[in-house]
Parts: sequence; structure tokens; C-alpha cells
Amino acid sequence: MTGDQATRRYLADAALAVVIGTIVVSAAAFDEDTAPVDYALIATGSLALAAYRRAPRVVLAVTTAVLTGYVLHAHPGPLSALPVVAAVHTAAQAGHRAVGAGASAVFLGGYLATDPTSQGTVERIALLAGWFLCAVVTGLAGRNWQAYLRQTEQRALEAERTREEAALRRAGEERLRIARELHDTLTHSISIVKLQAGVAVHLARKRGEEIPPALLAIQEAGGEAMRELRATLEVLRTDEPTGSPALLVERARAAGLAVDLTVSGHECSLPATVDRAAYRIVQEALTNAARHAGPAKVAVQLEYGKGELTIRVDDEGAAEPSRPPVEGIGLTGMRERVTALGGTLHAAPRAEGGFSVRARLPLGSA
Repeated sequence: MTGDQATRRYLADAALAVVIGTIVVSAAAFDEDTAPVDYALIATGSLALAAYRRAPRVVLAVTTAVLTGYVLHAHPGPLSALPVVAAVHTAAQAGHRAVGAGASAVFLGGYLATDPTSQGTVERIALLAGWFLCAVVTGLAGRNWQAYLRQTEQRALEAERTREEAALRRAGEERLRIARELHDTLTHSISIVKLQAGVAVHLARKRGEEIPPALLAIQEAGGEAMRELRATLEVLRTDEPTGSPALLVERARAAGLAVDLTVSGHECSLPATVDRAAYRIVQEALTNAARHAGPAKVAVQLEYGKGELTIRVDDEGAAEPSRPPVEGIGLTGMRERVTALGGTLHAAPRAEGGFSVRARLPLGSA
């Protein structure tokens, strides 16, 4: 709460206290027996209400004490209880209902002491008891209403925070998916282009022929594109992969990579998510083999088992167990795909040399 708001609230409380005091003073003015000390007691008990937000119990004690003294001294009418009723209400609203009930009993006892044998006094006490009961009930109702408003506001804030977190999480997941798809799609194609250009340049140099500038430009552009792709991944919509691991093997063979494909088990139609993951795993493994294994042979194995698909891609490159590679974007994306389907992935150098990728994809996870 700002300083201006606190000031306005305090002025409103003071105005309310003045209004209550004015009503009681006006009622006391019609009584010829009212003395100056009675007006002082009324003013003290009424104006104390201005501080009820800061110290509700203190205000209740002061108002009850001075107004009870006024009642015992001047024997006024029921309106003399108005400041005490207001103090009981504010105390109950602050959560001090027992204190408010005790103050009500004290004031009613003082009022009864003025003329305990008069029927009019008993009737006024019954009326005042109803006022005090209403003050306690309305105070509790106000407290519950304020608590309900606070809970509603908290739930609204929590819902807003949850929506923001969900939106951020979905945005993060979408960024990861786009980055993974972009890497899987473009890296494979650019690697093949770069590999083809490198082979052409190597053959031209081996034969002593002049290397066409366009070929050198393609080779340089391919390398630059690979670096730019790893540095910046644009947000765009990608189509789902079309084709099969067999088509990827054919493309790799056409690019000069020695690849053998073996399919075992009862080949069946795969769920879309598993089929997509299998395609990307084989694609990434062949891309890495083309980039790092050199002219080594690559073996791709697809095993259709009972309830799971096992993918294995082994190459005979120069990777060694003593020098494990740093897991990059490709292997990270591959691992995320497998984990999302509840499968397992093992990607590491082989003991006999080369690199091996083994993935198990449960068919029921889709």
C-alpha cells in the first residue's frame, strides 16, 4: 500500500469515528443531565475508533471502558452503545471475536447496573445484546469475505502463473523440437553435399586436374553452412520425414558411403512416433558416420522384436573407447527422441574400433 492510499484510508476511518461521535453527542444533548465530562468520554470513546485498523483490541478496550463510564455516570439511552458496537464489529473482523464478546458483556453489565430492577432497562439490554450479536456476526462475515477475496485473488494469480509457466514450457518444447528437426533435416543434407564436394576435390587433385572454382565454393559454402547451422537455428515449420531407413541407406550409398542394411524379425507397420524416431536415428547415425568415420564401412541393423524395435548402426571408423566423443546436438536430439518414447539409447565407441549406436524403441509407448 502506498503512502497516499494509507492516508486516504486513515482519513476515512477518522471521518467514520467523527460521524459516530456526532450521533452519540447529538443524542446526549437532549438529556439535560449530561455533564461536560460525559461529552469528553463520548469524544474519547468515539475518536478512538479512528485507529481500529492498527490496534483493534486497544481501541475496543478504550471505547468499552470510557463508554461504560459514561453509562454509569449519565444513564443515557441505547445510542450510547454505538461506539462500542462499532469497536466490537472491527475486533471481530480482525479475528478477536472472544475479546469482542467479552467487551459486549462488560458494557451490558454496566448498563444493567444503572437500574437493574427497571423493565425498561432489561428491554434496552435485550436490544443492545442483539446489536452486539449482529456486530460479532457481521464482523466474522466480513473477515470470511475478505479471506475469500484474498483466496480468489491468490488462485487467480496462481492460475496466471501456471498459464505463463505452461506457455513457457510449451514454447521451450517447441524450440527444442524445431531445433532437433532442423538439425536432423539440414545437417544430413549439407553433410552429404560437403562430402560429395570433398570427394570431387580429392579426385581432381589426385588426377592432377584443375579444380573448378565452383566446386571449391561448394565445399567452402558447405562448411560455412554447417557452422552457421550450429550457431543459429531459425524457427520454421518442418514437414514430417518421408521415406524409410532403407531409403536413407540408398542415399548414403549414392553419396559414396559403404553401408549394409540388415532387417530381421517380423517386419510390421510401426506407429507414427516410432517410425519417425527410427528414421531420425538412422539418419543422424549415417550423417555422423559420413562426417567422422571416413571411408569405413557402416552396418545398419533393424530388428523387429516382440513389442520393441532395435536399431543398431555400427561403423569401422577411427573412434576409440579411450577418446569418447563430446555429445553434440545430433546425439542429444537422438537421446531425447528415444527417452520420450520410453526407450534406451547407447552411443559410444566400440571396443574393436569405430562407433556404435544402439536404440531400443518399445512399440507400445506410442
